[in-house]
Amino acid sequence: MKNFPGTPGTWTGLFLRMAQCLFAAGSIASMATTTSFFNYTAFCYLIASMGLQVIWSCGLALMDAYSLLRKKVLHNSVLVSLFLVGDWVTATLSLAASSSSAGITVLYFGDLGVCGLGEECTRYQMAVALAFLGWISIAISSLIMFWLLAAG
Repeated sequence: MKNFPGTPGTWTGLFLRMAQCLFAAGSIASMATTTSFFNYTAFCYLIASMGLQVIWSCGLALMDAYSLLRKKVLHNSVLVSLFLVGDWVTATLSLAASSSSAGITVLYFGDLGVCGLGEECTRYQMAVALAFLGWISIAISSLIMFWLLAAG
């Protein structure tokens, strides 16, 4: 398999995984600091999806860091296939969660004008924005894994 930026065991791969983990953790933190996120199913789904992304991305970031320290290559086709499927699943869940949460945020707090809370609405918007940034970074990782597997 070829070695190009973003593949497992490279500095750019580690950067992508850390970005995914930080964006997802920021989204969870922003949403969890509100007082009434649990009243909206989409927001609960966002926290669950971002929690899964934190676990997946941080685990792979640790694996990338270990690989960089030991100077080992993680280009086993079975391992790359596992990374690819995991990235696709978490990317799909992240996109669905961030899209549904964005829809609720726009509907309730923008179109209906229910947002009289000010700071809480800003936290909802920040959580959705961070979730989309997390989705973008995991989508990039999944495309790199697909490219790596196809180039294999």
